[in-house]
Amino acid sequence: MNNKINTALFVACQQCDALYDKPQLKQGQLAKCNRCGSMLIERKVDSIERSFNWSLAGLMLMLPAILLPIMGVTLAGQFHQASLFDCILVLIDRGFFMIACLVFLFAIAVPIVRLSGALYLSYCFKFNKLKPSLLNFFRAYHHLDHWAMLNVFMLGIVVSMYKLIDDTELSVNLGLLAFIFWLICSTMSAVALDQDYIWDKLEKAFAKDEA
Repeated sequence: MNNKINTALFVACQQCDALYDKPQLKQGQLAKCNRCGSMLIERKVDSIERSFNWSLAGLMLMLPAILLPIMGVTLAGQFHQASLFDCILVLIDRGFFMIACLVFLFAIAVPIVRLSGALYLSYCFKFNKLKPSLLNFFRAYHHLDHWAMLNVFMLGIVVSMYKLIDDTELSVNLGLLAFIFWLICSTMSAVALDQDYIWDKLEKAFAKDEA
């Protein structure tokens, strides 16, 4: 007697652990938990198309956000401006190697990998180029959500501007604008991606082959 349960047919509430038969939803529909009211599954509208566009725009903004000056500071008659890349070089020059590595990793490397991963995934689904390796790739991409720190770096810029504004003259440069849009694109490319839809498609196509 085969007692093996196909877990793909069920969905569990992340808030109260209630278990339900997995509903078949159309784009724009969502299912809620009868016990606590939290959302179980949502089918996002044009998920692949929107994620592809957001991630492509984010990668186009990558170089301006990293290389253009973020803001300029005028103090005692001297004007200084720095980009995100300049900040990392200054940290290395001052001997703060660990901080420089962390800034590079969380503010540059991980966002670029996330955007590239979202672009690759959405490209494969958009042009129907699915292959078994996408299952492992999406598992790895799923874990990158916990390592995105662009918003923390943005908060650091805002706090620095607030502290300096009374003692210096600040000028906002194009780098800050590019960085803000880069942050928006990085966030929206992940938000627009319908992960439940991708899991379903990949598992139905390749889970048996992997097993």
